[in-house]
Amino acid sequence: MGLNLSKGNMYEFITHTWNTIKGECFHDCSYCYMKRWGKLKPVRFDEKELKTDLGTGNFIFVGSSCDMFAENIPDEWINKTLEHCQKFDNKYLFQTKNPKRILNYKLPKSVICTTIESDMFYSEIMANSPKPYYRAKYMKMLSDCGFETFVTIEPILDFNLNTMVDLLKQCNPEQVNIGADSGRNNLPEPSKSKVLQLVSELQEFTIIHNKSNLQRLL
Repeated sequence: MGLNLSKGNMYEFITHTWNTIKGECFHDCSYCYMKRWGKLKPVRFDEKELKTDLGTGNFIFVGSSCDMFAENIPDEWINKTLEHCQKFDNKYLFQTKNPKRILNYKLPKSVICTTIESDMFYSEIMANSPKPYYRAKYMKMLSDCGFETFVTIEPILDFNLNTMVDLLKQCNPEQVNIGADSGRNNLPEPSKSKVLQLVSELQEFTIIHNKSNLQRLL
């Protein structure tokens, strides 16, 4: 597939996406947009992607179709991906629900993002994902190591306001992206007033980026 222009419901600040690791994601979240494309193949590494010219001056979301830092991904695949990124003068977005594992690698110029849909762990929805508490814990460690950190709340699920704010503050995010479910997955969602309360609290310590799909809840 090579380097792909960012489109659809992707982040507006991202210019391209690039995926070396493809197939079924270990975390198996019920709402994953990749599931809407039909049956996924077993996870695999696409060596052909290492021939991709990643260009210059781009902001590339690496691993947009599968969490490349999930526990079942071999170190060799991750290292090959990162080494290819290092060859080009770009900025990269690495988004994972397992930020603990990022501490093991040397990354190029990048932003580290995690998803925190709620402070609560909905096992039937989040499946094999680490609990939100642990995602926040290791994002704090990455921030303390000097990484630029983002958090994405998408799809936003019902939450406890004070606990949710505390979790997000712990991540020390430079930006929080908020979006709603776009896949009609019948998820437990917060009320409009709750979303607005959350946004108001977060604006006290970070930049808020509301994705266009959030308008359905507002």
